[in-house]
Amino acid sequence: MEWVLIAGIGALVGFLGGLFGKGGSAIGTPMLAVAGVAPLASVASPLPGTIPGTLVAAYAYWRQRLVDWDIVRWSIPFGVPATVVGAYATRWIGGGPLVVATELVVAGLGVRFLLYPSDPHEIVVPPPAPRTRMVLVATTVGVLSGLLANGGGFLLAPLYVIVLRTPIKSAFGSSLVVASALAVPGTIVHALLGHIDWAVVAAFSVTSIPLSYVGGRVAVRTQGTRLERWYGAGLLLIGVISLAVTA
Repeated sequence: MEWVLIAGIGALVGFLGGLFGKGGSAIGTPMLAVAGVAPLASVASPLPGTIPGTLVAAYAYWRQRLVDWDIVRWSIPFGVPATVVGAYATRWIGGGPLVVATELVVAGLGVRFLLYPSDPHEIVVPPPAPRTRMVLVATTVGVLSGLLANGGGFLLAPLYVIVLRTPIKSAFGSSLVVASALAVPGTIVHALLGHIDWAVVAAFSVTSIPLSYVGGRVAVRTQGTRLERWYGAGLLLIGVISLAVTA
């Protein structure tokens, strides 16, 4: 039953990751912990599945030309080293307060998207995002990704929308590509440290990878404003539940 539950968690995380442009570690870790997976394994084990899952979901967006490759090219070179710095900084920075602060930010972003979705007619063809802002977003998310041991997708997409003024679907598609790259350093480090339970990875990935594509397909077919409201409700729910669990 434990493996069936883990596979079910993988399916849910994969679908939501594809739907909302995120890798899924932020959701998968607490759910795996509740399912009885050891704490370190629940943190590290979703990461290997995040890489193929996000790429599969990104393919659904790429088919509709919804990946902004300029954002991807500027995010990965700055985000990946920042992730390494963030992971190394965990030697001195306690995770508890940072987790709470991040959950508050996620909940606040949820309120913003739920109540104030973008006007679909405001920007027909969005202007190129300033590269300094791309670097700032990628570096900030990279550091937090390393500190919190996740792919960073839960912050990439909303910051692409708010800071870079990227349309929601393009933000999701770009976020998935970048999040897959940001998950690589954490996966390597945790694998070398022996934190990954590969049996959990297999049970989690067998459902999360195909459902990631399904989630992406649903997203690209959904009207933008409606998708933003769904996204806001999802972020708010994640933030509130995570705060409740942390408390």
